[in-house]
Amino acid sequence: MTAGIPAPVRVLVVDDSAFMRTALRRMIESDPALKVIDTACDGVEGLEKACRLRPDVITMDVEMPRMTGLEALSRIMEEAPCPVIMVSSLTRTHAEATIEALGRGAYDFLSKDLSYASIDIIRIKDDLVAKCKAAAVHKRRMPQRGVTKPVATVPRRASTSLYNFSTPRVICIGTSTGGPKALQTILPLLPAGLSAPIVIVQHMPPGFTGPFANRMNALCRNQVKESEPNEPLLPGVIYIARAGLQLRVVRRSNGPAAEMSPMPTNTPHMPSVDVLMLSAAREYGGSAMGVILTGMGNDGQQGMEAIYRAGGYTVGEDERSCTVYGMPRACAEAGILHNVLTLEGIPGEIVRALQHSPAQVANR
Repeated sequence: MTAGIPAPVRVLVVDDSAFMRTALRRMIESDPALKVIDTACDGVEGLEKACRLRPDVITMDVEMPRMTGLEALSRIMEEAPCPVIMVSSLTRTHAEATIEALGRGAYDFLSKDLSYASIDIIRIKDDLVAKCKAAAVHKRRMPQRGVTKPVATVPRRASTSLYNFSTPRVICIGTSTGGPKALQTILPLLPAGLSAPIVIVQHMPPGFTGPFANRMNALCRNQVKESEPNEPLLPGVIYIARAGLQLRVVRRSNGPAAEMSPMPTNTPHMPSVDVLMLSAAREYGGSAMGVILTGMGNDGQQGMEAIYRAGGYTVGEDERSCTVYGMPRACAEAGILHNVLTLEGIPGEIVRALQHSPAQVANR
């Protein structure tokens, strides 16, 4: 059992489909650290059981009779706070509702394949198990009703001098599990008028990055948009890489631009953090900045190393604020991070990097 996870993690499954309830139970209980304590067939029953059973984690369908997943989520956050993982079908309506759920306090989400004749739904098993475990750790940080919220951890201050670094001309951010919450924390804190574009790879299914970008745009002082093929990457604009395609930064006479294609296809994720950051290092060298946030696996390690070796500036999220300390851990253990900061310290570090006066460094 991973440190900090209660044994076993008690999960409540809420879905109006008997097939999905059975499938989710089997996937969750494939790991001995997880136990489905009950199921519910709609939001009304889910809310009642959440209040009565006090599970560690809830999986919640988006569209259900009597009370939708969104309505149930809002009530649960008020009456029995608990990490909720939304389970959404791959439709635009459900994608928009799922992104709305993140704004209402959902911990994370998964997409499900509704073609029940297919076995594709099993593909989400590893992600589901990992997110349930991470959510159980997250629950320990959640304020409970009648309990005073603890004082937030003071973010670790940056220690690396920026004197020998060029001012970034493009900033790349990579994240996965826990990323939507992390990005909703840091992006609204960035001041308007940034002097470089920010390009973000957030692992999401196709159809979800557009609604997510729209939500972030409503929260931020800088424009946030889903990436478009061949568009210029403008200073002060934040681009969310479109799911289902790879995004590379290319250098043009008038500045950086986004090149998007379905290649390569042999990466675990599309878009891939590595593909984005490798291109930024190749095109901009020491004028690229890489930031790696919470997420499972090691996507981004190669790209962050390329930026680091090219003389660019690299920052990783501290384990103390990570939902899942996987992607930042891989970079930290490889020794390719110039600075490690808690989530709250990262917006200020981006601003610091953009505003500093660099030394005259050759070939950057």
